[in-house]
Amino acid sequence: MLKRAAKAPALVVCIWIVISLSGISLSSDLSSHLTTSLTVPDSQSESAEKILNDKFHEKSEGYISIIYKFGNANKTELLALKTKIASATTVIPHARVVQQQAIAGNLSTIVASNDSLTRSSEYVTVLRSELARIGLSKALVSGPPAIFHDVKPVLAHDLQKGQITAAIVSVILLVLTLGISWAVFIPLLFAISSVSLTLGILSLLSDRLLLVLYIPNIVELIGFGLAIDYSLLILQRFRQESHLDPGATIAQLVSRTMATAGRTVVLSGLTVAIALSTLIFIPVPFLRSLGVAGALVPLASILTSLTLMPALLRLLGERVIQTFKFGGFLSHASHTSVVTRISHLLTTKTKSVFVISLLAILALATPLMALHVTPSSLTALPKDLESSRALSYVTDRAGEGIITPIVVIADLGANKKNSDSEIIASRIETAQIIGKNPSVLIVAQGNNQPYIDPSGRYLRIFVFPKESIGSSATQSLVKELTSVTLPNSTLANYATFYLGGAPAQGVDLLNAISDAAPSILFASVLIIFLLLMRAFKSLFIPLKALLLDFISISASIGVLVAMMKFGIGHALFGTYQLPQLEIWVLVFLIAVLLGISMDYEVFIVSRIRESWLQGASNSESVINGFKETIGVVTSAALIFIGAVSGFIFGSFAGLQELGIGLVAAILIDATIIRFLLLPSAMILMGKLNWWAPKSKSRSL
Repeated sequence: MLKRAAKAPALVVCIWIVISLSGISLSSDLSSHLTTSLTVPDSQSESAEKILNDKFHEKSEGYISIIYKFGNANKTELLALKTKIASATTVIPHARVVQQQAIAGNLSTIVASNDSLTRSSEYVTVLRSELARIGLSKALVSGPPAIFHDVKPVLAHDLQKGQITAAIVSVILLVLTLGISWAVFIPLLFAISSVSLTLGILSLLSDRLLLVLYIPNIVELIGFGLAIDYSLLILQRFRQESHLDPGATIAQLVSRTMATAGRTVVLSGLTVAIALSTLIFIPVPFLRSLGVAGALVPLASILTSLTLMPALLRLLGERVIQTFKFGGFLSHASHTSVVTRISHLLTTKTKSVFVISLLAILALATPLMALHVTPSSLTALPKDLESSRALSYVTDRAGEGIITPIVVIADLGANKKNSDSEIIASRIETAQIIGKNPSVLIVAQGNNQPYIDPSGRYLRIFVFPKESIGSSATQSLVKELTSVTLPNSTLANYATFYLGGAPAQGVDLLNAISDAAPSILFASVLIIFLLLMRAFKSLFIPLKALLLDFISISASIGVLVAMMKFGIGHALFGTYQLPQLEIWVLVFLIAVLLGISMDYEVFIVSRIRESWLQGASNSESVINGFKETIGVVTSAALIFIGAVSGFIFGSFAGLQELGIGLVAAILIDATIIRFLLLPSAMILMGKLNWWAPKSKSRSL
């Protein structure tokens, strides 16, 4: 592959132009395939969802809520208002009103349809217009379709803002790093090509794979940062090879660069891809889509590194090395006074540096003890959206649980009738028992549609919790209904129960992740360990790398908890302050960081090993590798931070959490870990760094 790219560089560049344009064209329709579904296959909430779909002809993700403040009204006026709102919903094909509840002077109407989330969202504007036409312009429309409809343009705006920020920051840092040179354009072309390829592949997969709403933002910003990191490493090595052998031809320099830095990029990219691909094995489509998208990003970067990068180096040749007036800081980073002082400190105060660095990391990790997770943060949305205002309005008056009811479905079987007096009495009694639970706000049930399906076999009871779907009280309520209340009810003598709705989906999501995560994490760590063991011919370097990785991840999540839960930096960055973090963020963050943090480890240790193989002592090798890589690692980290910082200043809690976690991790990793903890640990380990069991050395 490398030889072909080197022999016909112009052809390779043309092929990548076609690939990039095709990817951009294909991805233009990607947003129509996105969803926010938290469905867990083979769970009781999925079974409930299937019954809703097949028997009641509804989809829970298609529920639209209408909130209207009516103030004082008698029964006749309230009935007329209900009828008026119901008439407005006829603009939605095949939709019907399934709930109308008057609470604290507000009428809440739930409209159900059998359409998908994307399809239902297309009727939101029509419904709002119809409500305004009949004199109910103050009615607020919310629910999953309305939220989806409202947030899509905001996400697109956040992405555009993030792209502009990433591009500006990257160009400035690349100029400071590489100088004023043609080389500055190579990382940008590299990033555009790899991200376009990733989005194009995802677009082709979108008909067969559930893709989460945040995927374009995540792929573009993380992919941009990762691609620039890899290209910067290759560029720096190309320039170093040119400096070491000024008489070498461009072809020789490209060959040497790809044999060293190219190999490192492949190892780093595979590590990131392995870490993220493990998400595919979590039985949650939401996370599987993140795993597929996340793994494609580094794999696309590897392919770009092995083909486009050598082609661009061959085409530009000396112009990659030449600079105009300003040569960049990277050319003399290893000789700066800061690097010299740190190197001296590492060799003279090794134990002190190691202990103090470790204590600092552990201190940053302490807020981790206060971590609580939630399936979703529905109320953490931009306040200027109508769907968000509706959520805030109703939750301020009735509690967050009013917007996400638990749906209890009772299957009476083929031979029983819901009209039997005993079944009716049992249903009423069960609803009353549920209503006495202190975590329940109200319970709604009845003996006709929408509480009974057309066949009469299925009954449903709506249970509205007082708190949000992610609160411990609501999670406990779902578990209590499943394991205690419903099995012990008199209705259990006649029916089989299924729990649906967002709270039940949330509990199933948390259970699925907690059940699958330990074994998947173990498998991921084992594969990465074996990969690093083979690459470095060492037993202790992979062990040390993984330990430092987990320490770094713990510290970054600690910082995330401190900022999002305790509000540190809330006023400065405009971030949300929430009692819980979204579970998908933590899972995805750990997978990303397990790979990306290893990137810098591989960059540095690869150079240390080169020095060791050339005959330097362990301490000399560590210092040499540290000096040679600290500039590129710092530059790469700053560029990556610039690329993903757009998440922090975005409008959604989940993406803010992801951005804070990534930025904190990269800052910690590229400073305390790689400046101090990694080199001091390797100096203290001495020759053990390079030891492997004799029986394994040859096979490795």
